[in-house]
Amino acid sequence: MDEARRCLLCKKPLCSLKGCPVHTAVPECMALYREGRLEEAGKILFDNNPLSAITSQVCDWKQFCFGHCILNAKGVPVHWYSIEQEISEKYLFSYELKRDFSASLEMTNKRVAIVGAGPAGIAAAIWLYRAGADIDLYDANPRMGGVLRYGIPAFRLDKKYVDIYERILDVPGIRFFGGKALGKDILLNDLRESYDAVLIAAGAEKPAMLRIPGEDKPGVVEALHYLKTPQAYDLKGKRVIVIGGGNVAMDACRTAVRSGADTWVYYRKTFENMPANPMEVEEAKADGVQFRVFQAPIEVRDGAVIFRDCQNETDPETGKLVTRILDGTDHEVPCDVLMPAISEKPDFGILAGAPWQPNVWKWPVTDESGRMSFQDSGKANVFVAGDFTLGPKTVVEAIGSARAAADGILTFLK
Repeated sequence: MDEARRCLLCKKPLCSLKGCPVHTAVPECMALYREGRLEEAGKILFDNNPLSAITSQVCDWKQFCFGHCILNAKGVPVHWYSIEQEISEKYLFSYELKRDFSASLEMTNKRVAIVGAGPAGIAAAIWLYRAGADIDLYDANPRMGGVLRYGIPAFRLDKKYVDIYERILDVPGIRFFGGKALGKDILLNDLRESYDAVLIAAGAEKPAMLRIPGEDKPGVVEALHYLKTPQAYDLKGKRVIVIGGGNVAMDACRTAVRSGADTWVYYRKTFENMPANPMEVEEAKADGVQFRVFQAPIEVRDGAVIFRDCQNETDPETGKLVTRILDGTDHEVPCDVLMPAISEKPDFGILAGAPWQPNVWKWPVTDESGRMSFQDSGKANVFVAGDFTLGPKTVVEAIGSARAAADGILTFLK
């Protein structure tokens, strides 16, 4: 409560208007919290972002709400995300028991297929269902959750926050089909013809390659694959090197060190350039992960990786700070398991077979709502959200794009 009282309840809150991808009504909810009206605040948060109990935990708050608080000018920004977590958690778990999730609206005869049961797909399913649509939710994995279940480790997100959505979405009018991969088990053209609208929210699950010799050796394990089934890897006593400085790299290294591995993170830039939440980096250090910066891998060998030193320089033409790899600085580092975690991208190959544009390996052409452009005369009823339109962004940004797509679908159906 002391923290809540520090909020200035700004009339033009930068934390919401500029800093939050889903424009959370921070002042309104903060005022309700001060008055002890947590259920009202929780409803506002859930209606705006059904996964607020999760995003308040895994969101990059320093980049978003916390980083845009007006009190940053005095060095004392308000920790809204921790208050949001308290409100949202209480509402989410009581909400399931009330079972008032199903809207009073009668079901329409409009059927929507959602491909991808991750954050964007779950949020879109809730919004569209409450508006009266009939939902079929498909996912390549056997259970809902996407990156929340199969990417973010349990020490950072308790799976009870993911499990509850399986129970909340277990209502007449929503059907979940696990183990159904688009492009393999189901085809986009079939969905276009069978449903009034289709939403692709499949996520970015295709790891970027290092593009160096030896990366196909048995000791190289993609960080995303490791995080999906960490129990399948015996890393105890092994030297593990994670390449990258993003949140996936932090999740992988913190998971590996917990399994008893001698874990290192190598990054080509410095700590200030790491895209990961700074708190995650500090927690990784506290876990025992060791870091080496200004290091770029150039070759994988049996039992070792060759690195080159890097340094920041000012580009004389642009004046921008760039990181350059320094020739003549090669050095060998022992390594049992190498985990690249440099980036991810959507697998556009799953859209193959639909004449939406000449090359399925490029980003889909869409309007502001995420509606795809097609070249044929079939239904132009396919929308994209999450990583399929943003690339590998944060959970809350994926949910923001799902809101735009859900609104676009409702407008289209009407």
